[in-house]
Amino acid sequence: MSKVPLSILKAQEAVALRQQRKASVASIFVAFLVVALVMLILALVLLPSWIKEETVMVSYQMPVTMNEELQEKTFSQVRSKPSAPSSAMTKVIAANTSSPMAIPVPETEFTEPSLDFGTGDDFGAGWGSGSGDGTGGGGTTFFNQTVTAERVVYVIDYSASMKGDRDRLMRKELTKSVEQVKVGMQFQMIFFAGPSWVAASEVNMAKGNRSAVVSLQGEEYDWKGGKGAHNWSPSGKKQKAEWLPASPSTRNEALKLVKDTRLIYGTNWENPLDMAIAMEPPPQMIFFMTDGVVGGDMVALAKRIGHRAKTKGITINTVAMMEPRAAAAMKELAKRTGGQFSMVEKNGKVRVMKLD
Repeated sequence: MSKVPLSILKAQEAVALRQQRKASVASIFVAFLVVALVMLILALVLLPSWIKEETVMVSYQMPVTMNEELQEKTFSQVRSKPSAPSSAMTKVIAANTSSPMAIPVPETEFTEPSLDFGTGDDFGAGWGSGSGDGTGGGGTTFFNQTVTAERVVYVIDYSASMKGDRDRLMRKELTKSVEQVKVGMQFQMIFFAGPSWVAASEVNMAKGNRSAVVSLQGEEYDWKGGKGAHNWSPSGKKQKAEWLPASPSTRNEALKLVKDTRLIYGTNWENPLDMAIAMEPPPQMIFFMTDGVVGGDMVALAKRIGHRAKTKGITINTVAMMEPRAAAAMKELAKRTGGQFSMVEKNGKVRVMKLD
């Protein structure tokens, strides 16, 4: 075997080294390509989760129609500034406008706000009711009878038989009752004997006590009497009783009439009670006081009057002034109308009687 020259061996070694380097470079390049490809794949998978989505900001605006409704309601109310409304009054509607701050939209259902004073959460149950003392009406007392009403009529016996202790006690008790009538109430006084008249009227009894003329503010009303003291009736047009608004001045005028009105002849219950029942609007309470008896069946008379009052929702409280013979009729009249009955004894003691 021939021997290979050393130069040829070195040349072959140099070629092998160059090939080895090329293979290494190719391997490294391929590795970089593989790594880059892997990173690209990972980027495509993970990049969407890394990208921060731009938040669309939402603001809220009430529709123009609701604003117009609220303005209309506001102008229809008393022009006073209410306190800050509660959170329950906020109702929002999403719009497409942008805002620098995101506002979460709660899913809670809210009711429509109410602008009526006294009905919302912030204003309580209301501002009171009725007139008078703010508790549903005014009130007063009469011969131990306590009532609450807005419209009260006194039908009071000013007949000649009241002379003496009865007269003094009646005027004292009527004065006290009228003084208690509160501002905001309405009241009236109807006095009677044979004829009946609205307090402040002038009564002229004819000679022989068989007729009378009642006059008030230029108007005259004729009355005719029959046999005895009880058979009286209006002749021609009837006098109408009008409501008086309770005030310091009207009370003072009424108190003067209670003191100065004189007693006259006769006794008739039905006419003055009919005058009171006919008032418009109807009274809520009638105080009826008498010391006398009338002819005929008084209990039957009380039933008829009571029926007329009840159909109008009128309550009649009755007082028998030192006359036990009137007790049965007075009790019947009060019972039929849901009222009270007081018996005044001869010594002046007052007892509110049971109606059962």
